[in-house]
Amino acid sequence: FFPFRLFRRRRRKNSIMMQLYSAVNTIITSFLLLVGACQALIPATPGEQTRRAIISTRDTISKIREANKPPRIYVDYLIPLPPATSDADIDPWPGGLAQQYPYAEEIVRELLAGVVEDSIPEKCSSQVISASDCCGLFIQESPNSPELDVAALLFPSPDQLQNMKEIEQMVGDKRTLLVFNRQFTRAADFGFFKKGESQKFLDKFEWAFAFQEIACRGEDVKLVFEQSNGWKASVIDENGEEIDVMDASWDAAIRPDYLELEKKINEIIPEPLWMRKMGEVQEKGFKFQRKQ
Repeated sequence: FFPFRLFRRRRRKNSIMMQLYSAVNTIITSFLLLVGACQALIPATPGEQTRRAIISTRDTISKIREANKPPRIYVDYLIPLPPATSDADIDPWPGGLAQQYPYAEEIVRELLAGVVEDSIPEKCSSQVISASDCCGLFIQESPNSPELDVAALLFPSPDQLQNMKEIEQMVGDKRTLLVFNRQFTRAADFGFFKKGESQKFLDKFEWAFAFQEIACRGEDVKLVFEQSNGWKASVIDENGEEIDVMDASWDAAIRPDYLELEKKINEIIPEPLWMRKMGEVQEKGFKFQRKQ
C-alpha cells in the first residue's frame, strides 16, 4: 500500500500545484486585461506604437480572412522625428520622403516580422518601385504557408496607381497587401480622369492601424485607429495632457470628421490655445523672463 499512498500524496501535491498555477494565471490575465483597459489613447513611445500596430494588423487580417475576403489594408504610422531635431526646426524632414525612407523601411520590416507568425526579418525581401517617388515594395515570407505571406507598399502615391494594381494582382486573393503611409487620401487625388478607376481600387482596402496628427482649431489633435476600439481622438494640450475628444454618439468605425472634431473641442475646451497662452503670460510672464 505504501506506493499507492505515495502516489495519492503526489496526486494531491500535483493538484495543489495545478490550482496554484491556475490562480496565478488568472491573476496575470486579469492584470493584462486591466493594463489593456487603462491603455492610453495614443502610443507613448515608438515601441508601443509598433506593438499596437502589429496587434491591430494581425486582428484585422484575421477578421478579413474570416469574411473570406482578400486582405487589403492601410497602416498609417507616425514616424518618430530624427534624433537631431530641435524645437527651432521649422521642418524636421527637409529631405521629405527621401529622408524618411530609411527610418520607415526599418519600421516596415519590424512590423511585417511581427505580423507574419514565426517569421524572421531575414525572410523579408524588398525592391524599389519608384526611386523618384520613394516608393518601395516589401514581402515578408511565412515559414508556414505561402498564403500567409504579407506584401507591403511603402509611400505609394497617385503616380503608382498602375503599379499598385499590378502588385495587387500578383499578391492574389489569399495573401495580404498592406499599404504603409499612403501619399493619397481619396480617389480625387488620382486626377479627374482616373477618379472612377482609383475609387474601385481603393474600395478594396480598410484600416488596420492608424496614428495620425492634425491641427484642429489650433489644437494638437491625435487620431488613432485600432481594430479592437475603432477610431479614437484626443487633444494634447500645452501641458502635455491627453484630453479625450471622442463623442460617444460617433461611429467608431468611421474616422472623425474635421467639423465634428472642431465642434467637440469647442464644447470640451472652450478657451482656444492662444487665449490660454495669454493667460499664462499674464500669470507667469514671458518665458525668457521666468527664472529657471
